[in-house]
Amino acid sequence: MNPLNPLNDPAVAYLRAVLGARMARLRSDEERSRGASAIEWAIITAILALIAITIGAVIQKKIQDKANSINTG
Repeated sequence: MNPLNPLNDPAVAYLRAVLGARMARLRSDEERSRGASAIEWAIITAILALIAITIGAVIQKKIQDKANSINTG
């Protein structure tokens, strides 16, 4: 290894090759569509979770109102 040019080191060359292959794969259309699909699933899951929380809150409110209207005296 030349201390003035560390880019000629075999470990650095290997790292550059691995990173270059990874970057090429990330730039491909297949990887982009897979990422978009994951984002779509995350959004759908978040919407369904909000709907479930809302329904749960409505049911809890109705049960609480009904329980408060019962006379115990």
